[in-house]
Amino acid sequence: ETRGAPERISTTAAPSERSEFRAKDAWADPSPVDPRVVMRFEGGETVGLARLREYLWSTDALRHYKETRNGVLEANESSKFSAWLGLGCVSARRIYAEVKRYESERVQNESTYWLIFELLWRDYFKFLALREGARAFMLSGISRRVLSWKGDEAAFDRWAQGQTGYPFVDAFMRELSATGFMSNRGRQNVASFLAKTLGIDWRWGAAHFEAELIDYDAASNWGNWQYVAGVGTDPRDRIFNVVKQGRDYDPDGVFVRRWVPELASVGIEHVHTPWSSGGTSGYPNPIVLPPEPRRASGRPRRRERMRPEMALTAGDNRACRVGA
Repeated sequence: ETRGAPERISTTAAPSERSEFRAKDAWADPSPVDPRVVMRFEGGETVGLARLREYLWSTDALRHYKETRNGVLEANESSKFSAWLGLGCVSARRIYAEVKRYESERVQNESTYWLIFELLWRDYFKFLALREGARAFMLSGISRRVLSWKGDEAAFDRWAQGQTGYPFVDAFMRELSATGFMSNRGRQNVASFLAKTLGIDWRWGAAHFEAELIDYDAASNWGNWQYVAGVGTDPRDRIFNVVKQGRDYDPDGVFVRRWVPELASVGIEHVHTPWSSGGTSGYPNPIVLPPEPRRASGRPRRRERMRPEMALTAGDNRACRVGA
């Protein structure tokens, strides 16, 4: 039986308990793009395919991907495909096919290999999430590794707001807050700093990324956070020395000064360690002691007994607080 369409009813914005996320904002004009953004991201397949053509064919940037992919300053240092992939605007198969055509018509080298590898890494985390299910969101991770974690909200807030006193970390966190994007190099550093250096529950960081990232993908986000936190599939328990990383990947401090203007007048020799020059007015002291040579975070965390089924749930205060 065919029935007539219902009469139209007037609509209004859904209520929200959180003023900063009121539903009416979804229909408001887009907020201004921060001029410091590494690249302007616009949604849709048309723009996504245009970016694919630009990166491969117009600029030939793919040719040097392996050498530039850890860069933090420029649009073409890496592909920046993640937002369109994460939102389903462009498929991994389409990118793969275009890279294979590039290999046939331009060049096949380590850079094309590594871009395809990154697509496979993305698929790996999807298959892993399908296999593990809820385990992907549990504190002990898919490795079921039991470690002690802190629930220091004040320290977490300093990390989230880019106020740790470590410029390389703070610059990335401020970039994320302002633009929704952060480079892969940045994600590894800030995740390691939260989970390994501060010892804070890695799920807080994963949930914060979920709320902020323009290219959020559940499997990649939670899988990579576990990987860095030492409860995923990484066989090595690595800790990033964020001072050394800053000097290696932002040697002149250009990226740091872009996002941490308090350090604009600090010389190159101190831009990643402002405390070494007596500190800077308006910029916080380090949240923890600076790393010693060959060590980034003091003594390793001890194992402790806990319920392995303990998971971040909708009822967890932190999950609600950061928009998980």
